[in-house]
Amino acid sequence: MLTDMRAKIEIDGLSYDLIDLPAEAGDGLARMPYIHRILLENVLRTAGEDALRAKAAIAAWLKTGQSDVEIPFLPNRVLMHDTTCGPALVDIAGMRSALAEAGGDPALLNPVVPVDVSTDHSLAVDVFGTTGAAEHNMKREYERNAERYSFMKWATNTLTGFRAHPPGTGIMHTLNLERLATVVSAHQRDGRLWAIPDTLIGTDSHTPMINGIGVLAWGVGGLEAESVLFGMPVTLRVPDVVGVRLTGKLRQGVLATDLALVVTHLLRQIDLQDKFVEFYGPGVTNLAAGDRAVVANMAPEFGANSGYFPVDRRSIDYLLQTGRSNEHVRLVECYAKRAGIWFDPEANPRYSSTLNLDLGDVEPSLAGPRRPQDRIAVGETRAAIRRIKGTRENPPLEGRPNDGAVAIAAITSCTNTSDPRLLVAAGLLARKARGYGLRPPHWVKTSLAPGSPTAGRYLVRAGLLNDLEAVGFGIVGYGCTTCIGNSGPLTKPVADAMAERQILPVAVLSGNRNFPGRVHAQLEAGFLASPPMVVAFALAGTVEIDILHDPIGVSADGTPVTLAMLWPSAEEIDLLFAKASSVSDFAATYEAAETSPAWKDLAAPSSILFPWDENSTYIRRPPFASFGEGTRLGTYQGYPILVLGDDMTTDHISPAGAIPAQGEAGRYLIERGENPSDLNVFSSRRGNWEVMIRGLFTNKAARNLLAPDITLGFTVHVGSGEPLPLWDAAQPYKAEGRSVVIVAGARYGMGSSRDWAAKGAALLGVRAVLASSFERIHRWNLIGMGILPLRLPHDQAPETLKLRPGDVLTVQAEPEMISPRCDVPVSVRRTDGSSRIFKTSAAIETNAEVELLRAGGILPLILRRYLAKSAPGAGSPEFLRA
Repeated sequence: MLTDMRAKIEIDGLSYDLIDLPAEAGDGLARMPYIHRILLENVLRTAGEDALRAKAAIAAWLKTGQSDVEIPFLPNRVLMHDTTCGPALVDIAGMRSALAEAGGDPALLNPVVPVDVSTDHSLAVDVFGTTGAAEHNMKREYERNAERYSFMKWATNTLTGFRAHPPGTGIMHTLNLERLATVVSAHQRDGRLWAIPDTLIGTDSHTPMINGIGVLAWGVGGLEAESVLFGMPVTLRVPDVVGVRLTGKLRQGVLATDLALVVTHLLRQIDLQDKFVEFYGPGVTNLAAGDRAVVANMAPEFGANSGYFPVDRRSIDYLLQTGRSNEHVRLVECYAKRAGIWFDPEANPRYSSTLNLDLGDVEPSLAGPRRPQDRIAVGETRAAIRRIKGTRENPPLEGRPNDGAVAIAAITSCTNTSDPRLLVAAGLLARKARGYGLRPPHWVKTSLAPGSPTAGRYLVRAGLLNDLEAVGFGIVGYGCTTCIGNSGPLTKPVADAMAERQILPVAVLSGNRNFPGRVHAQLEAGFLASPPMVVAFALAGTVEIDILHDPIGVSADGTPVTLAMLWPSAEEIDLLFAKASSVSDFAATYEAAETSPAWKDLAAPSSILFPWDENSTYIRRPPFASFGEGTRLGTYQGYPILVLGDDMTTDHISPAGAIPAQGEAGRYLIERGENPSDLNVFSSRRGNWEVMIRGLFTNKAARNLLAPDITLGFTVHVGSGEPLPLWDAAQPYKAEGRSVVIVAGARYGMGSSRDWAAKGAALLGVRAVLASSFERIHRWNLIGMGILPLRLPHDQAPETLKLRPGDVLTVQAEPEMISPRCDVPVSVRRTDGSSRIFKTSAAIETNAEVELLRAGGILPLILRRYLAKSAPGAGSPEFLRA
């Protein structure tokens, strides 16, 4: 079949095979979204006998703009970070042990696609605002996480195709943009050299950032990534693609961040669950690759799988600017044009639906104070924060932090620090502020954590790093830091004011999420802003101002200084960016980081089976990395162990920030000899299920509506009537043979891709989650753990159900009755004897997901397949029982 679909191109003396998309799609190619063109190439090249069926399904989509037909997608590579690869590696190590115990060959359990892992998610801002802060923070990083990093090195030693990038190499999405992504790859197959589109999945929801340069990728949970690692395709319906037509160009003073926040606000108004977004129209050509990457990064915030920008001249420029070879860049351009995936700004492909946005209408914007989709004008922070305060009055004190005080001002995350123009803009604002003698008030915790070490070089070359350091924004390291909740302790003035006067301070960050408790467990409010705007609010020290018009500070000679006096022009940014840029920076800085002596000297085992240590508080063999107990489907009575409201994010379900000594997880660690004052962060302990299970639902937003006054992370155990920690209640439920469920509101599981939010629920014994709606990645993670996600009808939300301890839900979900989007009857019987019956809808999109639920989850399914491969006959029920 491949022979019939194949064409050839000659580039620089090399002959490449490629799928002849123009021939295969015919006149329909010009009408296809670019996303569908890449999916079509993938299925024609990889799907074997299913290729023609998938081709027909994609062609049929053009008639209606929708389809229920499933197609397989096999990405070229997988991208992970340390705190998602950690749980996946623990799963793999556990499965290898289980495979060996069942008589199989554990060495067979190896990734079949290349895997790159960044080490970026646990670096904390312990020290800031002083010379050597980055070195100190990195030293503490290794001290805290040496055991976890040694485990990652074990994986490098024993797994094929697995590569870990050490701490200091930056954030995974920036690493992907600047170094790993090819846009078009040369690939050897069956003795032939192929040219193929670069495609990947990543275990982080912001993986679509790479869509900005024309790479099709999206984020998945670690469980779905594990299925791809071991040769299973991502199965999806031919996706709906929403087209966003861009016209015009951004006005003076408007930055990529402003565009990203406007797009996020616009797209959150429509249902994008399991849909892709593609940008088209003449305005696309007016956006640089850096601008596009900032917008694409926010795909999970606007609720879509992707924010795709097709390959064009801007993609080529970016590849050259970041040091890709001329030969490779010619391959990208020649292939994209020959294959029909090169962007045409005048084209009008067929989309499921379309929206229009004139770039000239975009205004300077912030988002907050609690959700990234809640865009506000830059001058409206005072009104936004007062909506949270309500009528409460806290008289301000001169020279001290008050309500609206900026507790944290962080230039952080891949979202904005991957675009050099935004960091240059921040540096220019800092330079002007320094000239006026301005500095942030003493209570503001400032930090700069770029996405890659190249940023340090170009900021030095531009002379801007000194200016940033002068106003408190010295580099604290290269990692996610504040954006992921590793912001370190608040300053003493803010902590004291919160304790003594109950002030409401805020965070201002250049990140992508501002959910309550996300940036810091004690902060309920935060604003997303561009890097220069972060510096401006840090200088002001408060959001209780109109920063567009009110003075930010006073110069040494008594002159009030306003934002207009500090804001750099586009010409200033472009001029200094040109001066600062050097193609040679990229390879040199990454090579220096990759050869880190601390990483090289870290000892690690190289055995096929990981040597588990029962005394470890970081790496413990997980109970779910096994052949399992069978399906969780069936007809059963389930007690609600948790009832939750709307917007319950994965941060709220399974926190990532600092582990408090007074919580259940902290007590567990202290009992095992850990230092109460330095228990590290939850994200670093994801390899220890005992810690993670004790941290579930302990965020202050995760109020259990089953009994609203009980402690966070607790439930009421029906048998005893006592409030118990979730884990302590789950064990007697299991011993008593009682099933449990979770009930939640809208957008359940939004936010990060962390699979521990689903693994934790599985360990609690949860058989189903009933929610008003689910976010895509968490929905799949639940299925990957064998948990059935059920959508509640519109008239049966948690607030109308009003469940109380002792109420019981009967779920009728027999395995043979389950299919994509089928009805599942549920009845509620209350303690007073009353009852009601309603129909839920199974939040299942494909038959492959049905198979996972019937198998009890992805890990048992992988194990059974590998056991059958390595020991024929060993997978029989009789063998396993023996």
